[in-house]
Amino acid sequence: MRHNKSGRSLGRKPDHRQHMMRNMVTSFFEHEKITTTDTRAKELRKLVDKMITLGKRGDLHARRQALQVIRVPKVVGKLFELIAPRYQQRPGGYTRIIKLANRQGDNAPMVIIELVEEEFTAKVKKPAPVAEVVAEPVAESAETTETTEETVKEEKNEG
Repeated sequence: MRHNKSGRSLGRKPDHRQHMMRNMVTSFFEHEKITTTDTRAKELRKLVDKMITLGKRGDLHARRQALQVIRVPKVVGKLFELIAPRYQQRPGGYTRIIKLANRQGDNAPMVIIELVEEEFTAKVKKPAPVAEVVAEPVAESAETTETTEETVKEEKNEG
C-alpha cells in the first residue's frame, strides 16, 4: 500500500528524481520558462514556489537553503536579486502552466511552465451579507395598527 507517500514518482528512483528536479528548477530560474511534460511541471511548481519564498525572505540562511537545491551560485543570485523582489507582495502562485499539444513520439501531454508577470492586486473582501428582518405585509400591519389604536383608546376610557 502507498499510504503517506506524497508526490509523484515520475518513473524514477528517488536519487534520480531529486537530481532531475534540481536540474529543472535551475534551468527554470535561468530561463524563466521551460517546456516539459504535464506531471513534471506540476511537481516542479512545488519546488519553484518554495525557492521563490526563500528568495523573498532574503537572509543568509535562506540563500544557503536555496543553494542546497540550486547548485549554481549565479542562478541563486538571480533568484534573490531579480526574481524574488518581483513577487514580494504576492502570497503564492508564482507560476503558470500552459498546455501545449501532445509530444510526437509517445503522446505525452506537454506544457510550458513560466513565471507569472502580472502585478498582483489584492481583492477587496465584500462584507458578509447581513440577514435582513423581513417586514410584515402592508395589509397585516394596517390591521395591527388599528388594533393597537383601539387598545390605546380602550385603556384611556378605563383609566
